[in-house]
Amino acid sequence: MNTTQTESGQSLEQGIPATSTQTAPLPQGQPGHAQARDLRAKSPTIAAILSMLPGLGQVYVGYYQRGFIHILVVGSLISLLSSGILWALTPLFGLFMAFFWLYNMIDAARRATLYNEALAGRPGIELPEDFNFKGIKGSILGGWVLVIVGIMLLLNTLFGVSLDWLEYWWPVIPILIGAYLLYRAVQDRKESESAD
Repeated sequence: MNTTQTESGQSLEQGIPATSTQTAPLPQGQPGHAQARDLRAKSPTIAAILSMLPGLGQVYVGYYQRGFIHILVVGSLISLLSSGILWALTPLFGLFMAFFWLYNMIDAARRATLYNEALAGRPGIELPEDFNFKGIKGSILGGWVLVIVGIMLLLNTLFGVSLDWLEYWWPVIPILIGAYLLYRAVQDRKESESAD
């Protein structure tokens, strides 16, 4: 019989390839492969790109509270800078906003990586309290804020109630949110001290 050798080392006998007991490994990403990517994984690149709108990358990963705080910080800074109220501090606030904006993008990418590490079951990773695998949790503060904003906008669109007063009173919103966050921090500290 006429036996020839191919470049890959397989023997051919009259044009028929020799059978082998070895099977080719499954390519990455195919069903059955041990290293298949978890479909719940988040892309750090997408998280960073979405964070060009501050907070959106964190929301994409599942850090809803942090995402809304980031957009609130940037929105407040833009409002302060455009109002001219603190014109002497404009350079300071401008630099801080640029720094915070970039930090926000890096933070979103790092949190996406942390999320993926947690999905992979890596030991020693502690997730923050606001980390969320399964969607939006209930929030009393967030719920009240949305209800109040919705009522104000509805009054404006249906009954023509003026919203001019917001120009002077909008700083009350970050004050109230800051007071609530301080209150929660004090309560959490008391609970942790009483648990010890």
